[in-house]
Amino acid sequence: MTIVEIVDAHQGFKLVTDNISTRNPRTLLWVIGFVTFFLSSILDNLTSTIVMVSLLRKLVPPSEYRKLLGAVVVISANAGGAWTPIGDVTTTMLWIHGQITTLNTMQGLFLPSVVSLAVPLALMSLTSEANGSSQKSSSLLSSEQMAPRGQLVFAVGLGALVFVPVFKALTGLPPFMGMMLGLAILWILTDAIHYGDSGRQRLKVPQALSRIDTQGVLFFLGILMSVGSLESAGILRQLANYLDANIPNADLIASAIGVASAIIDNVPLVAATMGMYDLTSFPQDADFWQLVAFCAGTGGSMLIIGSAAGVAFMGMEKVDFFWYFRKVSGFALAGYAAGIITYLAAQNLPLSLPTSLAEIPFISGS
Repeated sequence: MTIVEIVDAHQGFKLVTDNISTRNPRTLLWVIGFVTFFLSSILDNLTSTIVMVSLLRKLVPPSEYRKLLGAVVVISANAGGAWTPIGDVTTTMLWIHGQITTLNTMQGLFLPSVVSLAVPLALMSLTSEANGSSQKSSSLLSSEQMAPRGQLVFAVGLGALVFVPVFKALTGLPPFMGMMLGLAILWILTDAIHYGDSGRQRLKVPQALSRIDTQGVLFFLGILMSVGSLESAGILRQLANYLDANIPNADLIASAIGVASAIIDNVPLVAATMGMYDLTSFPQDADFWQLVAFCAGTGGSMLIIGSAAGVAFMGMEKVDFFWYFRKVSGFALAGYAAGIITYLAAQNLPLSLPTSLAEIPFISGS
């Protein structure tokens, strides 16, 4: 959170947003979607939503079309956060506790995440709102200047975030140590860049620490402690036994968790699932854990209150619950279902690639 705050204070994300030049409404719909998708895979989905909705305010005048683009940002942010261990709080939790690993998760969930975004985008492209105007307000865009060495801070901050899974794989140390190392490097860098300039205090780490969402951190801490107490009392184990007896298919359980995450925050749902099923029930990188990561991440898109990204969009654009439900929920549900089908198909179809040139018929001469 602090690294992202530092990059944002330096206007580092302008490197991404300033390169969006298309003004075709349907093309812009897809560009916004996939820029947010990949941005959210490195940042958290809340930050990605705030950055992209702020951009939309400068690109598109207030209209139904801008609301639709904002909804695309929500779906894209949730889909993008599902396929990397640092893209969403729930995937990070599963990764830290050993349920999933970095490469297997990225390989297994990338295609379903893309499908869960592409399907809503394709359906939204057919709506009348997708023909809206997107006139650029150049005066607003030019009024925000990047801070000194903003490009360097953006590169180092992004590198620090991406480095965390590599750090864990190379050293075997907990991921938080890699994140602290990245923050320390960024701290030294920003102090060196802005040394002796009292007017740039807001660009330094101590000021960034005062601006991060500490209440959100304490909220997650409270959730995890509550779930931990339920696990210690054996209640989660009893719930797991009940689900196993009544829903014998693990894929249905994971899918139901995603649907529930549209109403209930996905963090307690995933934390409870981790308490219900340990690694003896489902080993590391089992289909169940990957499907939980995908469903909990993307299921929240079905309602505007189902994810932090949706709540942020609702507050920033004053979008009400029923507008989102009427205009977007059906598209998000279609993407969610298509993503699950894609994942199950990829895992169950007997697809095997040739392991050597000799196995390829026209090369081996057979």
